[in-house]
Amino acid sequence: MPDKSHRHVTCETCKSRQSSLFGSFCDDEVEGLDSKKTCSYYKKNQPLFIEGSLPRGVFCLNSGKVKIFARGEEGKEQIIHLAADGEIVGFRAMFSGEPYKVSATTLEECNICFIGKSDFLDLVDTNPTLRNGIMKELSTELADRATFITNMAQKSVRERLAFSLILLQDIYKEEMINLTREDLANFVGTATETLIRLLKDFKEEDLIQTHARKIEILDKEGLLRVSGA
Repeated sequence: MPDKSHRHVTCETCKSRQSSLFGSFCDDEVEGLDSKKTCSYYKKNQPLFIEGSLPRGVFCLNSGKVKIFARGEEGKEQIIHLAADGEIVGFRAMFSGEPYKVSATTLEECNICFIGKSDFLDLVDTNPTLRNGIMKELSTELADRATFITNMAQKSVRERLAFSLILLQDIYKEEMINLTREDLANFVGTATETLIRLLKDFKEEDLIQTHARKIEILDKEGLLRVSGA
């Protein structure tokens, strides 16, 4: 279980809230939101929820990163999204009334706030701005997901890796990409051995540099050309 003795973050002082679905809340709405949430510390590799479980609420990322993934028939993970600061995880399942179709696990130490299902649905019912923001995000996500799947399905593994590194750089921003080789392979959709070989090729082509498991992008334009984007 998460350690609830970790530092408490208020919605008013949360820098990540500004880039979240709650970013447009007025002072009174922020105060109400703060009264409905709990703030917890999660260690690396702790699950937020697992595929097949029933949704209890939503998770707001104050700091850290979370992988969203599904498992294939042989148990292999396919990472479909990496959530970062400011993202709300798990709200899609709120509206379907069905168990989670995916799992979510922390990739690093995280500070995450939780809002229970009934409180979150009340917020959606009473706040048109939040409701419209969710509708916009869902529709944008559907279009982006269709484009992503189409692009990835039509690319070679080498192209997919280049494309994935560009996407991950946008998620990690000023930090170096920090994923295990297995997680990166599961994001790209390939075997770990193949990924390691291709990373070595990219290093020799001066596209990237590795620092232990961290990856530094040296030539983004070069990766774009390799990806065919």
